[in-house]
This record gives sequence, structure tokens and C-alpha cells, in this order.
Amino acid sequence: MSVVLLSVKWVDYAKLMRLHRPIGIFLLLWPALWGLWFASAGQPNQQVLIVFILGVALMRSAGCVINDYADRDFDPHVERTRERPIAAGRVSPREALILFVALCLTAFALVLTLNGLTIALSFVGVFLAATYPFLKRYTHLPQFYLGAAFGWSIPMAFAAQTGDVPVVAWVLFAANVCWSVAYDTIYAMVDCDDDLRVGVKSTAILFGRYDLFFVGVFHLGTLVLLAVAGGMMQRGSLYYVGLIVAAVFAAYEQWLIRDHDRTRCFTAFLDNNHFGIAVFIGLLFDYYG
Repeated sequence: MSVVLLSVKWVDYAKLMRLHRPIGIFLLLWPALWGLWFASAGQPNQQVLIVFILGVALMRSAGCVINDYADRDFDPHVERTRERPIAAGRVSPREALILFVALCLTAFALVLTLNGLTIALSFVGVFLAATYPFLKRYTHLPQFYLGAAFGWSIPMAFAAQTGDVPVVAWVLFAANVCWSVAYDTIYAMVDCDDDLRVGVKSTAILFGRYDLFFVGVFHLGTLVLLAVAGGMMQRGSLYYVGLIVAAVFAAYEQWLIRDHDRTRCFTAFLDNNHFGIAVFIGLLFDYYG
């Protein structure tokens, strides 16, 4: 019986980390890979690459755990989140905090294999990940903070590869902030009615009836900044083809969310995986084509 209960508990931990929904891992992974490929001129150090891939998975899991801990009083009142492990009472807040610390320490152990600058930057990354979930109580701009948390892997990637964080790293970082605001606003549109009822703030609520317009503006800002970064790094035409493909996906998302249908908004949010991979594939073909 205890073995069965333990198995069920591990399933709940996995759900708390959203391992059954890897979209968040991908949305963290693509900016990290953009940064690594730009920083290394298409030849990332294998050890650094492995550390970043594993680190992304661990920190995304940690972010989900602390998010559900922070939202434990809100989630039971939101249709989409009421069955999450903490909200449903299957995982205690104390267990969640222990799991969060364990994931962060494991990720930090990986970072310790890298250089001093990367280790120093990792403390900022943990701070961003740990504090992001609490901002939605106080500001309508948590999506910008999420962009900083999700994009912090970019300066870390440059630091790990080159020992420096040049201006182009911050251009890529800004591009990721814009991208995060675009896709997380779409995500927040799914919960707008529930968020208004329970008092959670978001850019979807702030933008109101102009939400589609601002999603488009931030997708455009992402593409412009990525183009600027490509120019700074003297990338070729294939990289810009990747940006054009990403723009097509952004346009498709505008079509999906045009009626604010919850299911279509969630589909549009998921489609940002295609946006991110289009940019990365363009970068790959440009370096290796």
C-alpha cells in the first residue's frame, strides 16, 4: 500500500512540475539556444549545452512549483487550475517548498561546473524565478517580469561561452521579454474572467479591448530586435528566413485569438513553440547551411 501511495505522490510531484506539459520547457529552451548559438558562432561547448538544457528543465519545473505555491489561495477558484496538486490538496505547501529548493539546488550544482560570471548571474536567475509568481498580486505587468526570468538564460549563455555579456546579449534578452509578453498575454486571456473575479492582475486585463493589438506589437518588437541582433552578429539570409517563418506563426496566432475563444487562445499560446523553433532553425541553417 505504501508503495502505491508513494507512486501516486511522485505522480503529483511530476504534475506540480508540469512534466506532463513540456511547453514551458520549450519556451525557456529556445531563447537559451538562441543565446548559445549566437555566443559560440554556431559551435557551442558540449558541456555548456548539456548544462543549459538540463538547467532549463530543472528551473522551469522549479518555477511551476513556486508558482503553484504562490497561487495556492487563487487556484481553487479558477476553472483551469482547481485540480492542480496543491489546490486540490494532494501536495502540501511545505512539500512544494522542499521540492522547489531541491530543484534549485540541483540546477545550481550544474551551474557550479561553469565559470564564475555564469555562477554569479545564476543568483539573479533564481531570484527572478522565485519572485515572479507574487507580482500578479501587485501589478498588471507580471508578463514583463516573466520575460526577464525566462530570458535570463541569454546573458548566462554568453557568460558561459565567452566569459562576457556583450550588448547583443541584451538585445536578445529584450527580444525575449517582448516575446514573453506576447505569448503570456495570450495565455492570460484564457483566464481573464476568473482573474478579474479573484483579483489576479495581468497584461491581458491591462490591455483590455486592445489586447490583440498589443500582442501584435510585442510579437513585432520581438522580430525587430531579433533582426537587429542578427545584423550585429552579421548573420546571413537564412536566419532572416527563419524570422519570416516566425512572423507567419505570429500572424496565425492573431487569427486564432480574434474571437477571444478560450480554447483557441490556449492553442495560440502553444503555437509559440513553433515561433521559437522557427527562429532557432533559421539560425542553425544560417550557421551550417
